Amino acid sequence: MAGSNIYESPRLLDEYLLFHYGGESEVFAGAEIPYPPAMREALGFTRRTVGYFSDYPVARGLDLGCAVGGSAFAMAETCESVIGIDYSHAFIRAAQELRQGNALGYRRHDEGGLYVDLTAQAHGKRERCTFEQGDAMDLRGDLGSFDRVHAANLICRLPRPLALIERLPALVRPGGELILATPCTWLEEFTPPSAWPQGDTFSWLRGLLSHHFTLVHQCHEPLLIRETSRKFQWSQSLLTCWQRK
Repeated sequence: MAGSNIYESPRLLDEYLLFHYGGESEVFAGAEIPYPPAMREALGFTRRTVGYFSDYPVARGLDLGCAVGGSAFAMAETCESVIGIDYSHAFIRAAQELRQGNALGYRRHDEGGLYVDLTAQAHGKRERCTFEQGDAMDLRGDLGSFDRVHAANLICRLPRPLALIERLPALVRPGGELILATPCTWLEEFTPPSAWPQGDTFSWLRGLLSHHFTLVHQCHEPLLIRETSRKFQWSQSLLTCWQRK
């Protein structure tokens, strides 16, 4: 998500706190609105993607493009330590507050000037997580390597996605696991067309990663981001699971 100030806005922060921590009754408030069943199936994306990792305990996890921390906290259930990194200062400040056990207030936009005050809170082994602001295309050199690396809805928001992909073999330990998820929404406002895949995203990733990684699983996972009570972003994210050779 590097290269755009949109992720510093209060509106996006509120939407992502609801995306990561809102329950069904909070996301679908408004009983008079007939929400399609497929929208309900798209809830819980931040935990569902992490669920593709093996369930045995490991030492270190890394969540790139962690936003407000939902997937990092989920990874902490089986990782002794997790580092969450995001380009947005606002997202990282929110994740750090939640990591400390604080309840974080935010607003859900229903329509026009109508808002509802809600609260986000992290549970589980949150003390295992640390969060830092950083650029996925230029990660600090002393980051080390990890047993599990997770990057959801990130690569198609980077100006130079290859800079991250080329770093992945060094980030994942031999035998370690990598999960990439992307809705493949390549947009000029984030990524210049010269950096888009030449062809479909899956074939592009497979060509770039197969020398160092074995593809374990490929599927699609829906996600839902509420903007107002009648306007949502519903997307299908291409999810690939890899094991480091």
